[in-house]
Amino acid sequence: MNRTLFRSLLSILFLLTALVGRSFAQRTSPVTDTSRAKPADTSKPVFTLKTLNIAPVYQFSIHDNAAIDSSKQFRGAVLLPDSCYYRGETHLKNIRQLTSEGVNTGAALSADDKFLAFEARGTNVASCDQIYMMPLAGNYVKRISNGEGGCSSPYFLPDGAHLLFSSTMAVGPGCPRLDYAHGWPLFKGYDLYVADTSGTLRGRLTNDTMYDGEPAVSPLGDRIVFTSTRSGDPELFTMNTDGSDVQQLTHEPGYHGGARYSPDGKQILFCAARIEAKDLPEYRKLLAQGSVHPTELEIYVMDSDGSHVHPVTHFHAMSGQAAWAPDGEHIVFSSNELDPNGQNFDLFMVDKDGSGIDRITDGGGFNGFPMFTHDGSKLVFVSCRNGSHSQNMNLFIADWRP
Repeated sequence: MNRTLFRSLLSILFLLTALVGRSFAQRTSPVTDTSRAKPADTSKPVFTLKTLNIAPVYQFSIHDNAAIDSSKQFRGAVLLPDSCYYRGETHLKNIRQLTSEGVNTGAALSADDKFLAFEARGTNVASCDQIYMMPLAGNYVKRISNGEGGCSSPYFLPDGAHLLFSSTMAVGPGCPRLDYAHGWPLFKGYDLYVADTSGTLRGRLTNDTMYDGEPAVSPLGDRIVFTSTRSGDPELFTMNTDGSDVQQLTHEPGYHGGARYSPDGKQILFCAARIEAKDLPEYRKLLAQGSVHPTELEIYVMDSDGSHVHPVTHFHAMSGQAAWAPDGEHIVFSSNELDPNGQNFDLFMVDKDGSGIDRITDGGGFNGFPMFTHDGSKLVFVSCRNGSHSQNMNLFIADWRP
């Protein structure tokens, strides 16, 4: 069989696959054992396209701008070699690496601690983040988003059958141009979507010309907190899970993001940059161009209605990507406070009143996006340790030693 005929047959095969609705890009690993996943409850009208008055125009396609080689990037959990542990990491035991190659970040746990949702892209510089889901063993990885636009910040709804995430899919199939060299982009095409765990889009919760991202859901299942530039600044808002009753929580110039509800739903932690009066003109200029460039971020806690805001950290460094410990009294976060050059980030834990700071990691370049399982027995985090290059970020899970 000559090469031209072989390619023609492959093209026909791909076309037939798309026509029967089994997109080649819909799966990124061997067939998922669906018996292990909780089936989607499509009877709940709050997440249906019909109830939200959204035409079902976003269809999953063969296009996949994440450009991932799943055989290399999603190989299953591997026990980390001793050489990748660092002095002082006494809280971490039996570290397993869940991903390899590319960039894998921003994980979220399901309420039953059985599955991780995360964002990932391949090694190609033109590839774009998409949303994926896998068991904690790192196997049977499947894509949830449709392979179009850029996607970020997945978060499980309490029912375990739906995922909330941010995406630019409505703008077009291409990736947003994210120029991190000139600040943090707040691309105006990002909106919030809900999909079920089979990868079927169930609703679009925001539909404006601004940046809407970084969502999290209250454990009570009644409210979503997210970052938006709809007021002119990147502030925190909450809304009902159907996108109604939007309320603004923060009102200070400067970036506010990474919000997370406490386990009882009564408080919200977040990171924020406070802008001094002398820096406001430059800040406004960058914001008008669609980005912010904070040099310091601190961790804050407030009540879920936006009242009683108080700082937790006073590092005068870049501190963020925070999460609550299961007891609701401690916070785990990432910071470059101990690196004079600001390049290396480690994980820390602190009481929610700012006392009792405890260092968790002590090497590996970047360590961030920490998150405890709900029973407190394991810590999921992102690190550059054991990476193939300095920009290779991977997901890890470790047994936790108090």
